[in-house]
Amino acid sequence: MNLMDNVRAKAKANPGRVAFPEANDLKMLAAINEVSWEKYCDVYIVGNNDEVKKLCLENGIDDSTWKYIDITNEDYKEKVLSEYLKLPNLVYGEKSLRRRMNDPLYFALMMEAIDEVDVTFAGITSTTGDFILAAQTIVGLQDSLDVVSSVGIAELPNYTFADGGNLIAIGDCAVCTNPSASELASIAIATCDTIRAVTDWEPKCALLSYSTDGSGHGELVDKVKLAVSIANERRPDLKIDGEFQLDSAIVPEIAKKKVKRESEVAGQANILIFPDLNAGNIGVKLIQQFGKADAYGPLLQGFKKVCSDCSRSAPVSELVGNILFSIVRAGDLKNGKK
Repeated sequence: MNLMDNVRAKAKANPGRVAFPEANDLKMLAAINEVSWEKYCDVYIVGNNDEVKKLCLENGIDDSTWKYIDITNEDYKEKVLSEYLKLPNLVYGEKSLRRRMNDPLYFALMMEAIDEVDVTFAGITSTTGDFILAAQTIVGLQDSLDVVSSVGIAELPNYTFADGGNLIAIGDCAVCTNPSASELASIAIATCDTIRAVTDWEPKCALLSYSTDGSGHGELVDKVKLAVSIANERRPDLKIDGEFQLDSAIVPEIAKKKVKRESEVAGQANILIFPDLNAGNIGVKLIQQFGKADAYGPLLQGFKKVCSDCSRSAPVSELVGNILFSIVRAGDLKNGKK
């Protein structure tokens, strides 16, 4: 069973409740129709209801099982607001929240924060920056994490990793420009949790550098070393190690030569954490161009709940895939897994 077949099976076995505040876009609507038809999730359309219903009628889409949330319904609005105001550490006060609830994205995120839905899926009309700001201020960051980040999964058709497969997880290649050591630790922790949820792998996470285990020196190496220490202190249950050069992280024979200590990650890594966005973006482009890799994601991570942004240029198939990843991650969270 390949990655997406496994994700589909997991989503179907444990369907989630997904809020869609941008369903008045035809591509988004087509993706919603597919995941609804296949019974991967319960669909919640937030705002733009008349427009969405009209589009469904014009395009022959059966929306009879969908739940339409009217954000102008004062009774429900007051229910969401009153429950949300009971949560700790709120960024906005009541007056500011009332104003923001006129935006379907903010309304959907507030619904998610009070467990009315499991996932908020948007981004087809809003920018990634706007989405992250909304999710970070309304839903908040996961405990022990201090930054939002992203993860992707690359499939290399002509390469075999130490586990016998051709998949590798990579982060963060889309969000954090120059993470501090603490933020780099957060990226590693969040990536381990995300990858375990969607793949069932045991995470073996390598923090990359131009140095392997002290072979190089300098500020950039020190940052990665400190990030490893912070990550291990925060989450001793996870296998996070470094600093490693790329070959030391994924090639057992090279790891044996370069890493002169016990490591459950060196040469065996299935997760690679780049030290900054320069390295991450370049690395992704290299494996796509030279390795002919297909990439899944990027998936946003680090929030208390699953908040999923998508590319505005994404085809319907990519939207469907990211919705399925989100459902699986939300199911993992509900089951209390880390």
